[in-house]
Amino acid sequence: MSHPILLVEKSEGITTFTLNRPEAMNALSRALREELARAFRAAAGDPETGAVIVTGAGEKAFCAGLDLKELGGETGGSAGGLAGGAAFDVIAAMEALDRPIIGAINGVAVTGGFELALACDILVGSTRARFADTHARVGILPGWGLSQKLSRLVGIHRAKELSLTGNFLSAEQACAWGLLNRVVEPAALLPACRALAKDMLSCVPEVMRAYKRVIDEGFAATYGEGRRIETRAAAENARGLTPEAIAARRRAVQQRGRAQAGN
Repeated sequence: MSHPILLVEKSEGITTFTLNRPEAMNALSRALREELARAFRAAAGDPETGAVIVTGAGEKAFCAGLDLKELGGETGGSAGGLAGGAAFDVIAAMEALDRPIIGAINGVAVTGGFELALACDILVGSTRARFADTHARVGILPGWGLSQKLSRLVGIHRAKELSLTGNFLSAEQACAWGLLNRVVEPAALLPACRALAKDMLSCVPEVMRAYKRVIDEGFAATYGEGRRIETRAAAENARGLTPEAIAARRRAVQQRGRAQAGN
């Protein structure tokens, strides 16, 4: 009996997507890409989803990228599977989601899997996490943003070293370069991601979501245009504020600060 290729779990406002093809290193088959894109689109309209965690099944791989056996015709697919339209565009579905996405990188994230990781808002890696961009070795140019995002995150020279060699980057080095937010032991990975998600869910939901959008839009623009994006968003937000709401939120922030300080 076949098993589901994407596991979806909902708990306390957090939806966890687990790529469930461990026998194939969680490679993105055409069917998995379609399911994952559909799941992200569904999350956008789901009131029970305040944040999303993405991870891979098993201990070896977060995601090994596109299913090269399928693309090579070994399992009935073809290179034409690289296309497919909006129904298969996982990254577009992720970029359209206004909820935060946390990548729980449990193992290797290679090529398309690397791009999937880069589409997340925050990356937490286990000590088993490793990254590699093998596009140049496979003979396929990236189409999900890796060539542009990676250099902006780690610097152009480091990005070229990774992309023009296909060499692996360890979890520790990825953290030192600013690609991973932190590295934890494997057993602590999902708890750490859930704790981060809960912190986000304790913010004002509509403001947290608008803030994510401002950061993303500004990141894709020049600094000057990014400032204009921020100014417009701040003005729109200010029109809906009341003194009572600000006072209540100020007290909540103070209480949380005292709790975190142990006072």
